[in-house]
Amino acid sequence: MALQISATNPEHPALLLDLPWQLPLEQWPEQVLVPLPRGISRHVVRYARAGSEVVAVKELAERPAVREFELLRDLDRLGIPAVDPLAVVTGRADGDGEPLEPVLITRHLGGSMPYRSMFETTLRPATMHRLMDALAVLLVRLHLAGFAWGDCSLSNTLFRRDAGAYAAYLVDAETGELHPRLSSGQREYDLDLARVNISGELLDLEASGALHPSVDAIEFGAEICERYTRLWEELTRTSVYPAGKYHYIDRRVRRLNDLGFDVAEMQIGHSSNGDTVTFVPKVVDAGHHQRQLLRLTGLDTEENQARRLLTDLESWMATQDDYAPGDPLAARPEVLAHRWVRDVFRPTVRAVPPELRGSMDPAELYHELLEHRWYLSERAQHDIGLDTAVEDYVANILPRVRGTLSDAVDEDTPTPPSA
Repeated sequence: MALQISATNPEHPALLLDLPWQLPLEQWPEQVLVPLPRGISRHVVRYARAGSEVVAVKELAERPAVREFELLRDLDRLGIPAVDPLAVVTGRADGDGEPLEPVLITRHLGGSMPYRSMFETTLRPATMHRLMDALAVLLVRLHLAGFAWGDCSLSNTLFRRDAGAYAAYLVDAETGELHPRLSSGQREYDLDLARVNISGELLDLEASGALHPSVDAIEFGAEICERYTRLWEELTRTSVYPAGKYHYIDRRVRRLNDLGFDVAEMQIGHSSNGDTVTFVPKVVDAGHHQRQLLRLTGLDTEENQARRLLTDLESWMATQDDYAPGDPLAARPEVLAHRWVRDVFRPTVRAVPPELRGSMDPAELYHELLEHRWYLSERAQHDIGLDTAVEDYVANILPRVRGTLSDAVDEDTPTPPSA
């Protein structure tokens, strides 16, 4: 069988053709590989460079490779945080004509880390709680979309910094199933697998001496269930309010927005005697602040980053002479937002030398600069301004922080300014 590359983008096959498909993945030469940290996998996985892209290449049988490729494409269409599928390569053979396993190719998720790399420096419990929060949000988003993971674990997840918290991404969809709606039994099965898998992974870390001595592996495994259950109930529970108290419904919707979710559809009904109103959020879409920031500015960020940037944007808009909400002659929010990107966001990010940024994306870097300005302003007892904060951050913080996730994973707050 001739080599075949099935790709999502017509440009990718040409870039991928130069990779050494005639060799088993374990034998690929170092000149085509990229030395990035890898998590534990039942398959052989390597990072390689294809043109300007860094891709993850995983060897597995053709049927599961094609199935996972399609599932990842479905998750992408649903807006679920997961690795981006690029191609499936079949028809591989070595120099003697012997068949080699097909491969699934995904785009490397920039700035992400597998959990084992994060434990190279012992994570404090507060940091681990944030990882559990991120994983619980990911699992809830999957279940709301009708996706049963079938193997939720730390090993099958990548983590990225998100304005002091973390964002979790699904990296292995091999055991997943997509349904119109999940039953309670399907969700509970997924959740129980997550608890067992996470406890087992943490016990393994404990045996290797990489787990913080105060962390109980079994309790942290159970924590994912508690956090998932609280979030799921908040997103899906039925509320009963007194008739006429429609602002209660608005308050519930705002609370969901604060959690990063939009209510795309709702069901409202009156009781038979008209005394009460029943409210059920029927469709809840994640990424409320992401969509709002993207609509206003064109910036595509993580959810917590978007929330932080929107707060700064709103504060800046309030200082502008042509900002007058409700005035038809005033500048529209979109106009002011693009001015903020042009005059504030981009110049601030560009003021930090690229060689000092490490793997931080612009939104995370801007968040760090805002946090640093807050620390310096608290110390000075007045607002020191963003320009001064950038100068101090570049001079005193970045040289010793390096701006990489692996250097920052053990920090519960942004690095305080030097004395």
